[in-house]
Amino acid sequence: MNYTKTKLSNGLRVITVPMKDNPTVTVLVLVETGSKYETQEKNGISHFLEHMCFKGTEKRPTAHSISAELDGLGSQYNAFTGQEYTGYYAKSDAKHFKQIFDVVSDIYLNSTFPEAEMQKEKGVIIEEINMYEDMPHRHVHDVFSALLYGNQPAGWNIAGTRDNVRNMTREDFVQYKKAHYVPKATTVIVAGKVKEKDVEKEIARVFGSLKSTPKSDKVAVVEKQTKPAVSIYQKATDQTHLVFGVRTFDAYDKRRAALAVLSTILGGGMSSRLFIKLREELGVAYYVRAGWDGYTDHGYFSISAGVTNDRVYEVLGEIVKECALMKKELVSPEELAKAKEYIAGNMKLELESSDAWANFFGSQEVMRKKIELPDDIETRIRKVSAKDIQKLAQEIFVDKHANLALIGPFTDTAPFLEKLRFGK
Repeated sequence: MNYTKTKLSNGLRVITVPMKDNPTVTVLVLVETGSKYETQEKNGISHFLEHMCFKGTEKRPTAHSISAELDGLGSQYNAFTGQEYTGYYAKSDAKHFKQIFDVVSDIYLNSTFPEAEMQKEKGVIIEEINMYEDMPHRHVHDVFSALLYGNQPAGWNIAGTRDNVRNMTREDFVQYKKAHYVPKATTVIVAGKVKEKDVEKEIARVFGSLKSTPKSDKVAVVEKQTKPAVSIYQKATDQTHLVFGVRTFDAYDKRRAALAVLSTILGGGMSSRLFIKLREELGVAYYVRAGWDGYTDHGYFSISAGVTNDRVYEVLGEIVKECALMKKELVSPEELAKAKEYIAGNMKLELESSDAWANFFGSQEVMRKKIELPDDIETRIRKVSAKDIQKLAQEIFVDKHANLALIGPFTDTAPFLEKLRFGK
């Protein structure tokens, strides 16, 4: 896949991904700010600001005027907030490129934050917080993050707290946007059936005159753990949802390819070790997944599952046993080859649309400042050996870095702590 990357004199980066055989186009604006850039008192403001950017601009004064225009183009559009970046996008028939570019850039640049809309949106966001807390399979990941990182931005909920949301003012949004929505922290990605000269023209028209201003930074994550840890969110549930995991490394680490393969062997797909063990053999779980999350200054490997309450100790024991086995035994050539093919194949399947390509390039740019093409990633994956995986398992599966978060009808952490032992 060919692409071009340029930088304006004000620091704004532009990535264009021409796709002549794709009938759509996606415009994505990513801003390097999220919950890790917040203070405790303003935790949740990145997410709230994302909501408010759809509430009106000078040119499009209401939320309805924005949504009606995009709906009238048959467009798909939305926004999202993470720990380290916020995104706004629209995808449409390629013939509507200039119009969706105008809408997305208008949202990013010219939102007015109407006071009345802000007050109404407070209720919406509080209900969003309530909704996710009522979804144990989702909320358990928040419990896990809080366990790992505690009272620092990496451990806070991206949506913030209810009190924070209630107390935010319009001036908070104005000041936060002024500090963080600056050209040096912004990347615009256009992917699809579009001409590069048309992208360049629109970029110059809309973003070229913006002044270069300093980029606000975030507080670095502090990693501190000397023994296994368990956090229980007690709730009367019919099923226990758990996340078991260990601290690993950031998004720049060369071991990330080996960790991707290890994750796939343990919990990627319906033939993975844990899926076969927990679902097919024991019949105690509907879902079980393993994966790695890597950020600019921290990362972790985790396994999540929803299991029957009366067998949760058994399940945790099996999970730890499978992880420990990765330390002791080399993965067979057949299983290694299958995992690599699974990763390569799924990556290509996921990159079939213009919005997927926009996210693929954009997320790499804002997180790592370096872009790898799918072939480059596949080459790294193919080079991973069984010894690489075993060495990595020996490095990360250590007792003092083991963590367990769960939501279920339990109060005592001691029986769970006893299970967090990998052995020699």
